[in-house]
Amino acid sequence: MADDQSSLRQIQGIVKWFDPTKGYGFVVSDEGGPDILLHVNILRNFGQSSVADGSSVTVLTHATERGVQAVEVVAIVPPARDDAPVLSDFVDMDIEELKTLPLRPARVKWFDKGKGFGFANLFGYGDDVFLHVEVLRQSGLADLQPGEAIAMRSISGRRGCMAVEVQAWEAAISETASEEE
Repeated sequence: MADDQSSLRQIQGIVKWFDPTKGYGFVVSDEGGPDILLHVNILRNFGQSSVADGSSVTVLTHATERGVQAVEVVAIVPPARDDAPVLSDFVDMDIEELKTLPLRPARVKWFDKGKGFGFANLFGYGDDVFLHVEVLRQSGLADLQPGEAIAMRSISGRRGCMAVEVQAWEAAISETASEEE
């Protein structure tokens, strides 16, 4: 957090791009002005290691000699998508029904953004769960790191157990707490 809190501003904007390998990206403010630097450490404090390009974000910013930087992520909303299934495996499934599946805790085994897929392990479940990059994008994520804690909704598909939604662990905890209230 910035030392001089009088210069903090809450800004809403769109993720222009974010590269987890480089460890940073930029947000374009809805109000205009210079691009806002979003560092991976600030994103990690929110509970995510990546964010999909085009996601709507609310961030606290601080103006420095080197430009405007995000110092805290307040909210992330994935990019708007139509309700069409992102994978052929989901074509015959009711999208609203998929959203009612339980969020279950998981840990990323590995994910290769270049290949467009990876696997995770659901706690208490022996088989690997297939993670497709399009499911990540639809969920507002761009990449995952080995060992990262996530929550996911999954189905038993034609190719085995598959994720239909992936959330950052902290976001999933917040959603679960809200549903219990």
